[in-house]
Amino acid sequence: MYIPKHFEITEWSQILPFVAEARSADLITVDSSGQPLATLMPCNWIVGEIFEDEYGWLLMHMSKANEQWKSILPGAKGLAIIRGPQAYISPTNYEHKTTDHKVVPTWNYQAVHLSGTVEISEDIEVLRGIVTDLTQVHEAGREKSWSASESDPTYFEAQLRGIVAVTLKVTKVEAVYKLSQNRSAEDRKRIADDLSNSALPEERLIAEQMKRQL
Repeated sequence: MYIPKHFEITEWSQILPFVAEARSADLITVDSSGQPLATLMPCNWIVGEIFEDEYGWLLMHMSKANEQWKSILPGAKGLAIIRGPQAYISPTNYEHKTTDHKVVPTWNYQAVHLSGTVEISEDIEVLRGIVTDLTQVHEAGREKSWSASESDPTYFEAQLRGIVAVTLKVTKVEAVYKLSQNRSAEDRKRIADDLSNSALPEERLIAEQMKRQL
């Protein structure tokens, strides 16, 4: 991923919560003909001790009807893209818009890329663990949470047989938060105030992120 130094994020205290909050990833792989394939999947990034060139496992699952998993051979490489909010940045927010006019629009965004080796498993117990853990993560904030143990066991197992486990052993982490860090504090404040009044929820989220850094 292309990351100008202004926008590079390396602190785990920012990267891990971002991925957890995003809750899903686009997994990209390439089949034997060179055709890129992608699937959006809910994910759970399990990171224990950080080792050199090894950053935990991204746990996912996809339908057996999805052709992508069938093209993933042992040792295949994959890229998981975790996206955050995005926003168009208007030059009307820049101080120089009325002086030298050397201003152009740009795009603010947040994203994390996880690269590594993809593994596929049809093991029912592996799948049960992934689905159960994902359910616990996403039910945690609900007033009346639901547990996988409440599902009819026969029905639940039949559903598990319709999916495959997809695990990305992460070997590279890249993170970019493009939040106008290359602009003056005054410009950044104007941009954040402008986006705060946007009708688009994503742009208001970018405004919140920018204000935290001001």
